[in-house]
Amino acid sequence: MSVTQKEIDGVWKEADCLWSEQQVERAIDTVAHQVEERLEKSNPIMLSVMKGGLVFTSKLMMRLRFPMELDYIHVTRYGFGLTGNELQWKVTPRESIVDRTVLIVDDILDEGQTLAAIISACEQQGAKEVLSAVLVDKKHDRKADPTFTADFTALSVEDRFVFGYGMDYKGYLRNAAGIYAVKDC
Repeated sequence: MSVTQKEIDGVWKEADCLWSEQQVERAIDTVAHQVEERLEKSNPIMLSVMKGGLVFTSKLMMRLRFPMELDYIHVTRYGFGLTGNELQWKVTPRESIVDRTVLIVDDILDEGQTLAAIISACEQQGAKEVLSAVLVDKKHDRKADPTFTADFTALSVEDRFVFGYGMDYKGYLRNAAGIYAVKDC
């Protein structure tokens, strides 16, 4: 899919700011406190879901004051599209998660299929406990399992296509300092 600079500039110019940088940072502070209370004595391994979870993982782990290991996985349903497709596993954890507490960190909980599949895979690989943290939970009635939620959630957003803080628009705008919604989308 070809994306032009003009398209990206237009999306950025017309976007609605849902959460400012300061609001996002405060929400990450809150999640860090919750994670610390829950995991500080568990010797966890944090799995960042690439690429979207990279920014949130970085911001979150720098706030945590206890030992942990960091690894990453790369699973996607979106690619450069605006809607989810079949799950694609690109990179699995390099560190053993057997008998470990695993914290999966991702950018957004949309329909929940990707995060649920990652949790299931970690459990099948022998993790002692699997928890999840998401920067954003998108509120709508299309969840694969309406009862599924992340263990730690920083913010919620309306049912719009969002970008910033690691979330992208067709591979771009992950670096936006704030959480923005594409106009009319």
